[in-house]
Amino acid sequence: MAFAYRAIGWSYALVCATIAFNAPAARVRPRAPMPTPTAARPRVVTPPARRPPSRAADAAEWFRRVKPYCNTVEVSNVERDTPAPKSVEGAGYNAACLALAGRIDDARRAIDALGDADRPRAANIVFEIGHPVADAGDDRSAGPIMELVVDYIPNHYMALYHAGMAEYMLGQRDLSRRNLIEFLRYYSPEDGWRHNAQEILRRLDDPASVSADPRRPREP
Repeated sequence: MAFAYRAIGWSYALVCATIAFNAPAARVRPRAPMPTPTAARPRVVTPPARRPPSRAADAAEWFRRVKPYCNTVEVSNVERDTPAPKSVEGAGYNAACLALAGRIDDARRAIDALGDADRPRAANIVFEIGHPVADAGDDRSAGPIMELVVDYIPNHYMALYHAGMAEYMLGQRDLSRRNLIEFLRYYSPEDGWRHNAQEILRRLDDPASVSADPRRPREP
């Protein structure tokens, strides 16, 4: 009887082992590989392209450097050793330098080398440089400079005013009268500028008034 139980037990164990041996192995999904961390790419910011300096800036810088030498003694060295940029602005500043040195004819030639449409632009540069000279009361320098400007910009009322005032002080009465009449033609505000021009014209029409008070009216 014991033998029979042992035989049944061993048979059961054998069946279990056979089943376990023949069962398909459990499939284990392979784990997906972890992605390799990569360093964040730095953001590349392209700087804006630098604009080249304009011709006007080049010419203004040239004049800033040579202005101390725009005098009768040294201006020839400037013309020879440090020529102005080849542009409308360069011609204007070159003419201004020559005008400050009293070389008005050479200043005209510098402007005349430009085309007709560009000459007023260059002459206006001469006015901007010569304006402080007129404001300072240097009539001998301001008169010819402002006459040059008027030749290229006939309706430039401030150049007409300064030319007329300088010429009045220099005794150039016909030129003064002509320029001040033209100033009043283009300048209509009833202010100190206009009143001064009217006062000088009144004096010019009465020679006794000029002799009695040769001074210019106070600037507004």
